[in-house]
Amino acid sequence: MVRQFSYKGIPETELSELSLDDFKKLVPSRIRRSLERGFTPQQKTFLERIKKVKDKGITKPLKTHCRNIVIVPQMLGITLMIHNGKDYVPVKIDVEKLGHFLGEFTLTRRRITHSAPGVGATRSSKFVPLK
Repeated sequence: MVRQFSYKGIPETELSELSLDDFKKLVPSRIRRSLERGFTPQQKTFLERIKKVKDKGITKPLKTHCRNIVIVPQMLGITLMIHNGKDYVPVKIDVEKLGHFLGEFTLTRRRITHSAPGVGATRSSKFVPLK
């Protein structure tokens, strides 16, 4: 049996046609407040670019620095390249990501591993325990 994805009981086919006001009623309070304040000019132009891409049927991913925008139903089914501070990370937008911010899916910090101490290190920092 094929699993049907839904968001709060609404199937994926109906979600893409859902208006922003109806979507606000489904999301948690923090996201709802963010949507109530409205979109910034940068976010508005990004949403217009998404609309143009979906109308033309282009499959090429869109690049963006806009990490603080809420994922809304109009974004379903497209691939975005989200900037993490150094490079762009591809993220496919699906039903499970609705109501989250874009920045949640691209980590900006990486694990740091250090090698042996360099030239000019103090005596105490040169200590390496023997096994």
